[in-house]
Amino acid sequence: MEFTRGMRLGALAVVVALCGAVGGVAVVASPLDAAPPGATSAPEPVGDAGATAASPAVTEDREVDRDVPDETPAPVAVDAAVQRQLAYVLAHWSDYNVDEYGSLGTTDCVNFASQSLIERGWEMDEEWWTEGIGDDFSFSSAWVSSTAFMYYLYESGRATPLTDDQRDQVKLGDIAQFDWDDSGDRDHTAIVTRIEGSGDDIRVFYGGHTDDTDYRSVDYAITEKHPGGTAYYWSVP
Repeated sequence: MEFTRGMRLGALAVVVALCGAVGGVAVVASPLDAAPPGATSAPEPVGDAGATAASPAVTEDREVDRDVPDETPAPVAVDAAVQRQLAYVLAHWSDYNVDEYGSLGTTDCVNFASQSLIERGWEMDEEWWTEGIGDDFSFSSAWVSSTAFMYYLYESGRATPLTDDQRDQVKLGDIAQFDWDDSGDRDHTAIVTRIEGSGDDIRVFYGGHTDDTDYRSVDYAITEKHPGGTAYYWSVP
């Protein structure tokens, strides 16, 4: 059965979401013999401290903290699907697309990364879906939770996990995820928008919502913005 945005897939509108977690809701996944790099062997319920209900996307006081390349990125030859994905990210990293999608305001990172994959050509399924617009929308946990999204990608096989030591395999349009506190959960999700250098001197930049940015370097994120954080990636075919 094919799922579309026009179909109501369940009564999960009551789920309270954070960028890195689904508050008060256990991440549903079957036990794993193995797990994505840095993750626990099976997902655990995520606490609801600080959880807030879905909020409107447009906020006048949303601060944009950008760490960007010195020069505007030159065009890079990528296939049409990735071009659509990146064009969407660069069009909506600060201008939230509430005409087509819902928004979680300041905890919108996975929601936005998921939208970008739809632009790339992915289709929703029973575990990864959304319906509605603005601050009135329904969603699955994998659509809005970084940790749930990690397990969804791993179990579905739709992307291949990479560590930060495998930057030479990271491509434009891949998904970047971060564990800020070495807990095994994922705390932030974004989209790779630029790659510089080669060999042992590769810099990866990402765009996304929540600390809205178009080009922020992974190195800056894990050494200055969140010292001690760890980056991971999902290689998207």
